[in-house]
Amino acid sequence: MVNKFIKKVVVINNKMQKAYKYELVEPIGKNFDKDFKPDLTPKQMLAMGIFGGKYMTDGMKEFPLDWFTRAKLSPKFHDPKLNYFEVNASQPLSVWRKNNWINTEHDPRGWFEWYCRYYMGRRIPKEDARQIKRWHAISRHVAQITKNCRPKDLLCRRVQRQAILHWSYDSRNI
Repeated sequence: MVNKFIKKVVVINNKMQKAYKYELVEPIGKNFDKDFKPDLTPKQMLAMGIFGGKYMTDGMKEFPLDWFTRAKLSPKFHDPKLNYFEVNASQPLSVWRKNNWINTEHDPRGWFEWYCRYYMGRRIPKEDARQIKRWHAISRHVAQITKNCRPKDLLCRRVQRQAILHWSYDSRNI
């Protein structure tokens, strides 16, 4: 018996997007670009603690419910204590917008929203290439941790470790 993937259209209505539609064209967690090899799934990232728990708390219906069973969330405010390394490693959304790091049409919350949708099976070739290039650029922080910290010293460069966790690099192994 062969499992056949069925394309699906997702319609988004949350605080940041109204009537936004996208199509899932790949199976969940499969067929990533050959140059994109994240260490963690969105579910793992949410359970570890990212973005002070304040990320996508109004958009949970878009993604599998099991992503949120162990997620560390704070719907009312950013709480750095919920982050894996218990430090703030985020810049305000206004900074991301000012620097044109966010594609407001497709992913107004930024890279992690893009990753969640990509993981689910959405593909937008030009935007995917842009975001994967940005993900690769974070490897410079991995190199700094490797150069300046003893292996697996999780107390060394905690802010930098949290920041790369936001980009699906698992610094517990560095």
